[in-house]
Amino acid sequence: MSTDHLTHNRPTGHIRHAASKVPEVTVYFWIIKVLTTGMGETASDYLAHLLGPIPAVGLGGIALAAALAAQFVVRRYVAWIYWTAIVMVSVFGTMAADVLHVGLGVPYTLSTPFFLVALAAVFVLWFRSEGTLSIHSIHTRPRETFYWAAVLATFALGTAAGDLTATIGLGYLGSAVLYAAAIAVPAVAHRWGSLNAVAAFWAAYVITRPLGASVADWMAVGHDRGGLELGLGPVTLSWTVAILGFVGYLAVSHKDVQHDAPVVPADDPDGNATARQAC
Repeated sequence: MSTDHLTHNRPTGHIRHAASKVPEVTVYFWIIKVLTTGMGETASDYLAHLLGPIPAVGLGGIALAAALAAQFVVRRYVAWIYWTAIVMVSVFGTMAADVLHVGLGVPYTLSTPFFLVALAAVFVLWFRSEGTLSIHSIHTRPRETFYWAAVLATFALGTAAGDLTATIGLGYLGSAVLYAAAIAVPAVAHRWGSLNAVAAFWAAYVITRPLGASVADWMAVGHDRGGLELGLGPVTLSWTVAILGFVGYLAVSHKDVQHDAPVVPADDPDGNATARQAC
């Protein structure tokens, strides 16, 4: 039985609609996602140099907690709240990876697989609990919690992976080229292969992190490191302005607002199960 069938065969008002807590995946989503990854990378490094590593991590943690609290409080997707949370995850995810490497001396060859295992664990727990990893089903508190845990893990993983490739000989520009090519793989595998949409999305989502971070680092670092030497501050500021422009446009146009997902009330077990499956 389809969701439409449920809707058309029940009294008006019996079906409620669950508000989506994440944006629709459009070209704007991917552009902003890459921008937040780069901005988070340089902002983290800039704050660490300006304030010192420990105050920067503390400030980043507080800002992340506040941003996520605002995201959990609202009842549906709000562009500026959601993307503020993503920016803070990007900043703090970078700090988490850097703390392991710089603070604890853990090499990227170990931190990268560590964060990969952490992400896999989140996905396993999420799927066992909810039966889906689709972002089109983020309209309950447990699913939203799993979603943000996965997002945080992808940022930490992408940071470590990007730094790993940059330090083993590819450099920042070479890493950017590598990840630009890699991000096309899940899209091609989904369109012309057998990779399903959910797996393709999360694979591309992970790759956006080292892609954006590598480009931003290349723009910021000095010529002696193969970069453009624009500086951490100017690169952070320019990418922030770009993010604000795109998010402001989406907040006005609502081009990334998902249609609400129909959900049958909890006192109808059969309908509720069907509605969940439709997500």
